[in-house]
Amino acid sequence: MLSRTAASLIPLFGRLTITTEPDAVPGGSIIAANHDSLADPAVVLAALHRVGIRPVVMATAGLWRVPLLARALTAEEYIPVHRGTARAADALTRAAEALGRGRHVLIYAEGGLPRRRDAAPAGPRPFRTGLARLAAAADAPVVPLGQAGARRITSGGRAKQLAGLMSAPLRRPRLHVHIGAPLRLPLDVPAATDRAHRAVSAAWRTAAHAVTEPALPRAA
Repeated sequence: MLSRTAASLIPLFGRLTITTEPDAVPGGSIIAANHDSLADPAVVLAALHRVGIRPVVMATAGLWRVPLLARALTAEEYIPVHRGTARAADALTRAAEALGRGRHVLIYAEGGLPRRRDAAPAGPRPFRTGLARLAAAADAPVVPLGQAGARRITSGGRAKQLAGLMSAPLRRPRLHVHIGAPLRLPLDVPAATDRAHRAVSAAWRTAAHAVTEPALPRAA
C-alpha cells in the first residue's frame, strides 16, 4: 500500500527519473540508500515500485507512535529501529529473517537526517555499522541506491519544509534515483562499512548529476 501510494503521489510533487545498472536486483538483497530529506523515503519507494520491488523498510521506531501510520507500517511488515536501546539488535534479527524469506530490505545506514538547512544535494554522511553486520549475518548482497532532488521538496526547518511541500506541485523539481549493481561486502565490519559507503556515494553522484544536468538521462 505504501509503495503504491508513493508511486501515485510523487509525480505530483516532482519529475522522477530512474537509472539502473545492468545487473538485476536479486531477491533477498539489502538495498542501501542515502537519506537527506523527509521526502526521500517516498521518492525511493516510488522508484522501487516502478522496477517491481516492494521492500521491507527499516525505519525509526518513532513512526509507530502515529496511530494510522503505525497500522500501515505494520501491515507492510516494516521493521521499527529502536536506536540507542537494547532493542536495536531486534531490528537486525527481523531484517535477516525477511532476507531469508527472499524479501528486499531497505536500510538507511546513515542513521538519521543531516542538520543542514539548505536544499543543495550533498553526499552520504558516514555510515553506522548496522548495514555491514546485517549483510554478514544474513549472507546477503547489498544494492547501493542513490537519490537526489528530494531536498528540493523538503529541507530545513519546519516552516521551510512546509513551504517546500506546498510549493512542490507548482515547481515539480527534478528527482532521480540510481540503482547500482549488487555487491558482496567483506566480513570485516569496518571494511564493509567503508565499502558500502563508497558504493552508495557513487550511486548518489550519478543521481545528483542527473538532477543538475539540463538534459535528464533516460528513465528506466
